[in-house]
Amino acid sequence: MKKIIVVLGIILFASCKQEGKETKEVEAKEVETASQTAEPDKKKPLSPHTSAMAMIGDAHIHIDYSSPGVRNRIIFGGLLAYDQVWQAGAHMATWLETNKDLKVDGKELIAGKYGFFVIPNQEEWTIIFNRNWNQHGKDDYNENDDVLRFKVTPKISEEIKEHLEYKVNKTTEKSGTISMSWEKVTVEFPFEIK
Repeated sequence: MKKIIVVLGIILFASCKQEGKETKEVEAKEVETASQTAEPDKKKPLSPHTSAMAMIGDAHIHIDYSSPGVRNRIIFGGLLAYDQVWQAGAHMATWLETNKDLKVDGKELIAGKYGFFVIPNQEEWTIIFNRNWNQHGKDDYNENDDVLRFKVTPKISEEIKEHLEYKVNKTTEKSGTISMSWEKVTVEFPFEIK
């Protein structure tokens, strides 16, 4: 009788051990399947948030914007109508911050943070610095809040710049340029540190 009990015990033990092994294999396969069917990485945003900045002398110039793509569209004179205010980026209005007073187009831009807007046109663009830097698009844009406006001539290229890009370039210890390029258009203007 003892032998029968021992044999049954061994069979039962072996059976439990095999069942445990199978359970672990099934669980491992379920985890593997779950990881394969899990949601793939989220897509990159169509208009990624980015910035451009530079130190020129002791002035720190910082531009914050969202960078839309061309995506086979006609941008200026198409998606963006000529002679209309544009927030110069996607989503929130583009803003520029400077810790030093600047001289732009012969006028003073006092140290601070400004909404950056443009009015595109085939012949010339209007560049706008606006007191209201924290707004969605141009929803709250008010011309009465403009602190500086001037005109620049756009440069047209045959090459397409897929994503909107700003650059702050140092030209001397006391001066630089700010440029914005997108699609086939680049607008650029110089500034001086006061």
